[in-house]
Amino acid sequence: MMKVTELREMTVAELNQELLELKEQLFKLRFQHATNQLDNPLELKMVRRDIARVKTILREFEIAEEKKQEDKV
Repeated sequence: MMKVTELREMTVAELNQELLELKEQLFKLRFQHATNQLDNPLELKMVRRDIARVKTILREFEIAEEKKQEDKV
């Protein structure tokens, strides 16, 4: 599970990379779940929440960037 403070210290490129890795992990977990090989079903929930955290931080960066653009004009 990723902490929000760790995510806020990352760059946008790092966050996008983390998002891709989490999506791949979620895909693998779903596949394991479908074939009844998943040991801990709570992992699905944790990965989904991590994806949401990363997307939220990325959106906050986008909003901050838009705000900077508006302030310049």
